[in-house]
Amino acid sequence: MKSFNIKFINLIRVFIILCFCLVNFFQNAEVLALTSPESHNFVSSAVKNVGPAVVKIDTERLVERQQFDPTLLDPLLRDLLGEQGFTPERERGQGSGVIINDNGLVLTNAHVVERVDDVSVTLADGSVCNGQVLGTDAVTDLALVKIDENIFSDFAPLGNSEDLEVGDWAIALGTPYGLEKTVTLGIVSSLHRDINSLGFSDKRLDLIQTDAAINPGNSGGPLINSNGEVIGINTLVRSGPGAGLGFAIPINLAKSVSDQLLENGKVIHPYLGVQLISLNPRIAKEHNQDPNSLVQLPERNGALIQSVLPNSPAEKAGLRRGDLVIAAENISIKEPKALLDEVEKAQIGKEFLLNILRDNKEIQINIKPEPLPGLT
Repeated sequence: MKSFNIKFINLIRVFIILCFCLVNFFQNAEVLALTSPESHNFVSSAVKNVGPAVVKIDTERLVERQQFDPTLLDPLLRDLLGEQGFTPERERGQGSGVIINDNGLVLTNAHVVERVDDVSVTLADGSVCNGQVLGTDAVTDLALVKIDENIFSDFAPLGNSEDLEVGDWAIALGTPYGLEKTVTLGIVSSLHRDINSLGFSDKRLDLIQTDAAINPGNSGGPLINSNGEVIGINTLVRSGPGAGLGFAIPINLAKSVSDQLLENGKVIHPYLGVQLISLNPRIAKEHNQDPNSLVQLPERNGALIQSVLPNSPAEKAGLRRGDLVIAAENISIKEPKALLDEVEKAQIGKEFLLNILRDNKEIQINIKPEPLPGLT
């Protein structure tokens, strides 16, 4: 019996050792599954797919500045020097971009190449080419640059930003602070982040939010997924409170804008000419309970017109301050962003149907959107 117990204990020991070996084997197998045969992970594979198409963009423009700040000059010295003229200076800027086809078209941010005189593009192999700005769109902060020389460079495969999910891998490429071929890794932190919530009221964008580091100079560079496809164009990073959050323009929007820039040199955005605020039952009820309120608001969701711009399509159609937009083209409107999304789909000069509440009565108004002014 004692011999049997010893054999049984030894058998258990062998079993434990065997289990330990199997666990280590599968752990190693899992690590190897994340790597390529060359022992590189998915990040390096994705970067190899897009990296050759990432470029550095250097810009110059001529600006005129006063030689001395007149507010800092002593009055006696100002009389002695006389009227100060303006001295031309060369102002330099820098950003990133990504080649999107075999014709040398580079997609980047509008703020990288707006109002510049000279553009030079440094390819991944170090060669420098002249660039020509084909068009910019300030509303979406996108621009298209054409490399003048005939080049033989890889172009990046473009993915589908509609397939993204929060938690997906996100890899940012670019030249932050002039440091070429820089790669940072993170995840998609959020989708459909309204740029107006970040303080940019003159833009119409839903952004991809990521914790992949995006720094000055990364602007215009690609944000890619784990398969090595471009899913966005890096555009800004939050500084101060909340620093470390990066944002990218979805590639589906970028493709649409680049097509229009290539064809027309500009993008036409419809506009109505109203300033909107969000209304919901809670806000309306609090307003209505205020004895000093001048009007009673409907206690429901919608886009409340706060003001109407003079000589705008809205004024011409008869829209008023206090009107609540509840539907556009028979699509329910619960917030201003929903209305702006529908306006963006509208056609210039074609009637656009709005359902509004005015004095507790629902009425329909046809309005003809016009091109958003001030972009040329």
